[in-house]
Amino acid sequence: MIKIDIPKADVIITKKKPLEDVKDHKISSEYGFTDFRQISREKGGIILFYNSKDELLFVGKARKLRQRVTKHFDDNVSAIKKHRDEVQKIAVIYVEDPMEREIYETYIINKEQAKYNIDKVFYK
Repeated sequence: MIKIDIPKADVIITKKKPLEDVKDHKISSEYGFTDFRQISREKGGIILFYNSKDELLFVGKARKLRQRVTKHFDDNVSAIKKHRDEVQKIAVIYVEDPMEREIYETYIINKEQAKYNIDKVFYK
């Protein structure tokens, strides 16, 4: 048996109430997330989206995390496009190795039973 420990999140951002003055925070302020700048532009890793009950909604991976996170909120083909309003917290785990990212993503999806992941699911 292989034992995998899920690493602790390196960055956690939570939804904020809409502010009138969000001029310097253009990124997805519509959905209440204005501090994506905390996520590295250059690092790769795993992205975890949670709801208000701290239930895992979706797990994804990316070579450049900040770009990918913002695309989930701006893109029409995102796997969470119908559930963006549900997202209350985003956790990011930095994982540079592409193979490790793939393993962690698949493991977390199945171990935590992410609600909206449809690929890589073995628990249903």
